Amino acid sequence: MNFVFLLTGLLFIFGISWLVSNDRQHIKYKRMGVMFVMQMVISFLCLHTSGGIKTLQQISKFFSWLLLQADGGVQFVFGGFATKPGATVFFLNVLMPIVFISALVGILNYLKILPFIIKWTGWLLNKISHMGELESYFAVSTAILGQPEVYLTIKDQIPKLNEQRLYTICASAMSAVSAAMLASYMKMVDGKFVVVAVFLNILSALIISCVINPYDVAPNDELIQIDDTNKGQAFFEVLGNYITDGFSLAVTVAAMLIGFVALVTFLNNSFTSLIHISFTTIIGYIFAPIAWLMGVPNQDIVKVGSLMATKLLTNEFAAMGMLQTMKAELTTKGYAIISAYLVSFANFGTVGIITGSIKAISKPQGGFVARFSMKLLLGATLASVLTGTIVGFYF
Repeated sequence: MNFVFLLTGLLFIFGISWLVSNDRQHIKYKRMGVMFVMQMVISFLCLHTSGGIKTLQQISKFFSWLLLQADGGVQFVFGGFATKPGATVFFLNVLMPIVFISALVGILNYLKILPFIIKWTGWLLNKISHMGELESYFAVSTAILGQPEVYLTIKDQIPKLNEQRLYTICASAMSAVSAAMLASYMKMVDGKFVVVAVFLNILSALIISCVINPYDVAPNDELIQIDDTNKGQAFFEVLGNYITDGFSLAVTVAAMLIGFVALVTFLNNSFTSLIHISFTTIIGYIFAPIAWLMGVPNQDIVKVGSLMATKLLTNEFAAMGMLQTMKAELTTKGYAIISAYLVSFANFGTVGIITGSIKAISKPQGGFVARFSMKLLLGATLASVLTGTIVGFYF
């Protein structure tokens, strides 16, 4: 039965991708096949072997340990706040650790450890997928550095990119999540699904791009010149920048959550008062058929559908918060699928971030991104659906 739902999920994903493709005659089936096999192998090793499961457990424990270290700084600054026994403050316990993780990313970046990993992982990915050196580098780097700083590493190349290559790098950015966010996600979602989704999303974005946005890169057109954003800066200057960026990110996420969650609450109460059914339930029914095609069990499809829609309309944190409250109501398979689906930046807000980031570097290129922004959001959402469908196959 799992194979049937894997097939239905793939047919839906690639069927929609084919309908909106820019060039149906030149879809890169071979590249898609190679990367899909990679996804199946990665997910099998991570979710279906004792070694993979233990590795994911150790990674989750490591991030839990990092959160404990982050708590030292949080308690020093906010330790005077009193909470009820067993209660947590989302801003302090989930968002503030982003500051510490961002500092670690800055240190690893300054020491050239992350650039080394990104460069050679991207090189290996390109040798396997043949997506292009720049595209492969960016797909890996955006899963580590995050937005908008990742665009600065290729700021000299962005003005030279054609519209097709620009779409691919933007789709990768929207489908991935930054390393600074992982620990916060693991406070809300089972860590193994976060880690697996990070790996799968890198490939999912490229696979969807092979259908929606197929093209070939000439050997002499790689443009793989990566800028060192920390060049000439002292260590503590870099560290300070990453810390303040991490704090700004945490505050921004908090502000968006206050607005979005309040808006959803307002809509739920308004709809319930007027028609005796909540807004999230209505959008849950709209997305339920997609959830069913992904392999979500029948009893979960409305709940999972509402979470899928919430993430798209607001952001992944708002949806993860809802998931925490309904986890006990979901089956193991339904929880696995939606957990993997939620680990990405595919939402309307990110479209604005990407458009603004590209426009700040090159105004004409920002105009290109604005024109294909809805197709970009669709592609990134389908990439999340692909990741969730593959994870569901193993439960």
